[in-house]
Amino acid sequence: MPFLGFIWYMTLYYILFVVGIIALVLALVLLIWPRFTAVVPAYAGMLCLHLSTFIYLRSFTLIFWGVAAAIVLMLKYMSPKGEPDGHSESNLYVGLSTIAGAMLGLVISPSLIVLGAIIGSLIGVMAYSRTPRGKWINPPSAAFFQYVGTKCLPAVVTVSIVGITVEGFIFY
Repeated sequence: MPFLGFIWYMTLYYILFVVGIIALVLALVLLIWPRFTAVVPAYAGMLCLHLSTFIYLRSFTLIFWGVAAAIVLMLKYMSPKGEPDGHSESNLYVGLSTIAGAMLGLVISPSLIVLGAIIGSLIGVMAYSRTPRGKWINPPSAAFFQYVGTKCLPAVVTVSIVGITVEGFIFY
């Protein structure tokens, strides 16, 4: 009978591993094509991979990113829906540049994932503000800073959670 218990635990660990990977990929897809807040599957993927024992994250890391995800959810709930012009091309700019910044931060040093994500998201907003549909965001205006808060913060938190999870998977 102890052997069946071992098989049950190993099966559970692999199921949590697969669910965690699927949740992280879903979070990156939702970052670019938003249908739901991307931070929820990102944090769920982090928790699943931590519980599967394929990665190890300190309790402080899990609590910190859980609080950050809760803050993003509250901001998402409180912010107005959609953009003033009705377009959503900025998700592509902000999402891809945040992912690229986090990957560059991971390549340089694993401790620079969050900084790379922040810089990448700001570059994405600046690039979008230079397009014809993003002209309403004038970089030194209040609309620009509000847009950075509502678009960049969720992208940075989501990509940072995914990046830290990937880092834990690579280096554990």
